[in-house]
Amino acid sequence: MSTTLTVNGTSATIDLPPDTPLLWALRDGLNLTGTKFGCGVAACGACTVHVDGVAVRSCQTPLGDVAGATVTTIEGLGNPDALHAVQAAWIEHQVAQCGYCQSGQIMQAASLLSETPSPTLAQIDEAMSGNLCRCGTYPRIRAAVQDAARRLQEA
Repeated sequence: MSTTLTVNGTSATIDLPPDTPLLWALRDGLNLTGTKFGCGVAACGACTVHVDGVAVRSCQTPLGDVAGATVTTIEGLGNPDALHAVQAAWIEHQVAQCGYCQSGQIMQAASLLSETPSPTLAQIDEAMSGNLCRCGTYPRIRAAVQDAARRLQEA
């Protein structure tokens, strides 16, 4: 069975069963490997993508549930010539250590800022609390989110 959706601005038809997790449809069906597998139970956030503008855990989202939806992955958030404000702040604050969780962290932060343009530290901590970083870069993550919020407000 095939499922059609829009991924990073392009219509895509994926020939996988509708109960296939979106994560694997993106990685195996479309070769978009920026979204990572972390835990498989939606607890770590490494697989975070946007579905119709909302951050979701793609490891627990069935492909059939997103038929017709708009999905944005880390590959579609920005590009090297036009980084998203969160991506630029991540680089400036040297957030990434091992980098494994970073695509999910960035997608979660971008979702937060689209919903709450001027988040407090408590709101940042709450929104990012479901995204785990084994390297413990949480102070840098918080600083980068604050900086990205400023960048977006100035744009």
